[in-house]
Amino acid sequence: MQFLHTMVRVTDLDASLHFYCHLLGLIETRRYENEKGRFTLVFLCAPEDSESANSKQSPLMELTYNWDPQPEYTTGRAFGHLAFRTNDLYALCDKLQKAGVIINRPPRDGHMAFVKSPDNISIELLQKGDNLPKTEPWASMENIGDW
Repeated sequence: MQFLHTMVRVTDLDASLHFYCHLLGLIETRRYENEKGRFTLVFLCAPEDSESANSKQSPLMELTYNWDPQPEYTTGRAFGHLAFRTNDLYALCDKLQKAGVIINRPPRDGHMAFVKSPDNISIELLQKGDNLPKTEPWASMENIGDW
């Protein structure tokens, strides 16, 4: 048994690629377009996983985009979140916030934050290594919405 990927349906491929690649820093490893089925699959990995992802040894994230409008997808009650580890949680949250992404659960503890993708998927962001020292404005920020 080998874990291969997690698939997330997206309604706007460009907005999703901007969020996952430009803002979070994931890398597109391959793309498959199917004209007959009218869909595009885009496979992403974290930069630290790129070497093993290219040899198909690392788990990937698959964005599935249907070309024709679909009724809005729901995440379902059983789905929790995607999680990514980052070298500097505060810098990433700052970048996301400046790009208009709401920080639903700010990194008050220097360890964990939650945001949502353009398709309302909860994303957990975790600090690599030790927690960062508590720092403003993060330490006193309130939660916004749910995650």
